[in-house]
Amino acid sequence: MPRAKKPDNTVEAEVEEASQPPETPKSQIELPHSLSVRQLADLLQVSAVDIIKQLMRKDIMANINQAIDYDIASEVATSLNFETRLRPRTAKGAASAISEIRKRRKLQVEEAGNLQPRPPVVTVMGHVDHGKTRLLDAIRQTDVMATEAGAITQHIGAYQVKVDEQKITFLDTPGHEAFTAMRAHGAQITDIIILVVAADDGIMPQTVEAINHARAAEVPIIVALNKIDKPEADQDRVKQQLAEAGLVIEEWGGDIVCVPISAKEKIGIQELLENLLVVAEVEELKANPAGPASGVVVEAEMDRNRGPLATILVNSGTLKPADTVVVGGTWGRVRAMFNDLGKQVKKAGPATPVEIMGLDSVPQAGDILTAVASEQQAQSMLEKHRRGEEEGTSVSSRVVSLHDLYDKISSGQVKGLNVILKADVQGSIEPIRSSLELLSTNEVQVRIIHSGTGNVSESDVMLATASHGLIIGFGVGTDEGARRQASTEGIDIRHYDVIYNVVDDVEKALKGLLEPELVEVIEGHAEVRAIFSAIKGVQVAGIYVLDGKVSRNSSVRVRRGEEVISDTTVSSLRRFKDDVREVATGYECGISVKDFDNFQVGDLLEFYRIDKAA
Repeated sequence: MPRAKKPDNTVEAEVEEASQPPETPKSQIELPHSLSVRQLADLLQVSAVDIIKQLMRKDIMANINQAIDYDIASEVATSLNFETRLRPRTAKGAASAISEIRKRRKLQVEEAGNLQPRPPVVTVMGHVDHGKTRLLDAIRQTDVMATEAGAITQHIGAYQVKVDEQKITFLDTPGHEAFTAMRAHGAQITDIIILVVAADDGIMPQTVEAINHARAAEVPIIVALNKIDKPEADQDRVKQQLAEAGLVIEEWGGDIVCVPISAKEKIGIQELLENLLVVAEVEELKANPAGPASGVVVEAEMDRNRGPLATILVNSGTLKPADTVVVGGTWGRVRAMFNDLGKQVKKAGPATPVEIMGLDSVPQAGDILTAVASEQQAQSMLEKHRRGEEEGTSVSSRVVSLHDLYDKISSGQVKGLNVILKADVQGSIEPIRSSLELLSTNEVQVRIIHSGTGNVSESDVMLATASHGLIIGFGVGTDEGARRQASTEGIDIRHYDVIYNVVDDVEKALKGLLEPELVEVIEGHAEVRAIFSAIKGVQVAGIYVLDGKVSRNSSVRVRRGEEVISDTTVSSLRRFKDDVREVATGYECGISVKDFDNFQVGDLLEFYRIDKAA
């Protein structure tokens, strides 16, 4: 008897079951309560673009720095074959705030021996109305040293307080511009930054700038959430804004310490100071107090009665009265030193701020102080300083342009490309940022350290100088002051109107394929004083060279009033009856140009050449 056939659907089911590949085991991963798209991509080891695509499928439009909560992050991770679990909230403390920031400050002494713990140096930043000054005042008032009978507090730009017998040095700078200006001079003097954010106002453009400047300096940030006493304070809203700006606080599973305070009511000040000390302990800040002092100028002024005064933050060694010091382009013998209470002191060790008298002239903020053995050594250092200025040796030699980027990468001088991005509208920033950051390789990281709308400003140039970066302007111009400053500092400013061209140029620069940029060099100007007819009806202009020089075969524009009526090249150049190669300022000559014979007396000639950018 023939065997009965199985139903067709059963056969199909068996075939389908047999054809299924074995299920890939899911990777397990722990996610915090909140994190940015960029952080999620790093944790999952996938491209940020892949994360953004998954979010778009869920009708969530998010940029690379936007914060998402655990539920959404878990859905994305699950769709990418990850099994997730919620990371427990960490105990509040400051140790994790700098778990990934272990770099020593550049001015920290690195001698092999005699290193001793030193106080942390703290800078307070934030929006102008968010309570920075009131917080600094509240900190000083909590310090016993500042309330001693008869103590006269004077403003010297820096001061120390004691917390549990440990000192903390505070720099009272006007804002992130001053902080960055000191970095531009090569002075890396801040260990920790307190970012003051008002709980009733939230993140402002100046707050974002301060965050970007702090990140560019690779300095740990502690958030002081101020004005919590006000009825309209909304701490959760501000914490969400901080997360969107890339600062995910510990309470939400991040690594940024956030301390709620009221500078006005003196609430939370002690907790803030204690967190500062924990950060300092983790950083293991040390310096060598022995030997000649070195330091940096915090601020300086000319006093009518006491002469040039400079507030010095000592970095290593110990500064004493009668020391001979060189400070930038000036020098002197320290006649007296005063602390921020106005008291005369006999010595100042590492991370100690003092005001000194005795300099020959007023130095600049950011200038480096070096104690030397003799006046002869001081004069020798000053001579080297002067020669360096004459030769143009400055921080500009350390900046990067797209043209020399590949060479600096190849030689190991550059590990990352820092970019300041300015655009016409906010909507242009994120696609440019995402596209540029995706160009990062194992050899070099492309980092947008600051972005914003509007023209390129002097503050942007200052940040580029301090960070050895370049500036990209998209659909914007450059302020005149910023243009002059960029020229002085050697900062590369690139202007674009098409996103593709931005990405293409940076990609080519990273690969060493970028074509040299052509720049116009003005060689000189001349005025037409007379008109002559030569052989074959060719018109010759008798000209007087006003400045620069005139060269045969150079390009020339003929200007009549505000209008350029011809742009051509020199075809002949004669003095008297002789052909000449060039004519210098203050001399007369005869000139004819290619394809133009309509000169008029009074026309201005502008001579130029096109060179490859250096």
